[in-house]
Amino acid sequence: MTTTAPARERLLTAAVEAFAEHGFGATTARDIASRAGMSPAAVYVHHATKEQLLFAVSVQGHEQALTVIEAADAAGTDPVDRVRRMVHAFSHWHAEHSRVGRVVQYEFGALTPEHRAVVARLRRGIERCIRNALADGVDEGVLEVGDVKGAARAVLSLSIDLVRWFEPGGTRTAADLADLHADL
Repeated sequence: MTTTAPARERLLTAAVEAFAEHGFGATTARDIASRAGMSPAAVYVHHATKEQLLFAVSVQGHEQALTVIEAADAAGTDPVDRVRRMVHAFSHWHAEHSRVGRVVQYEFGALTPEHRAVVARLRRGIERCIRNALADGVDEGVLEVGDVKGAARAVLSLSIDLVRWFEPGGTRTAADLADLHADL
């Protein structure tokens, strides 16, 4: 890892790698600091606790994913096209940021209740975008969806689940997966 990046950025990157590799519980501040090229004390200069570092990673990741899905939603008015664009963008983001995605999805339970509430609001914003497009499609008669809320979660899960197994440099690229998911 380069030591020319600002300390906060280096810590966040190191935390993502450590949490993705070992999980939040098994990662120490020493491990994060070592990956960032810093002393263990430096972690606590920028974040009072390891959980606050996880929270920073979680908020940043969710805000980026929400921005991506909102931009995809705003790019069209046809509900079917909106769903397709959002699935494509959301899957592409998760593949391109699979380590961050793995951390923010699978370490949610390690956050304090207050921090989980903040992240849950961001998650609801993401879900709301896809749910609204599905509901618009039902209202316009171009989609048949019996359970819009359940369908929204299922569609989002398609993108989210790829962080469990996707590794950059494999046989499929982020664009390949995004195209596949959007077509599905």
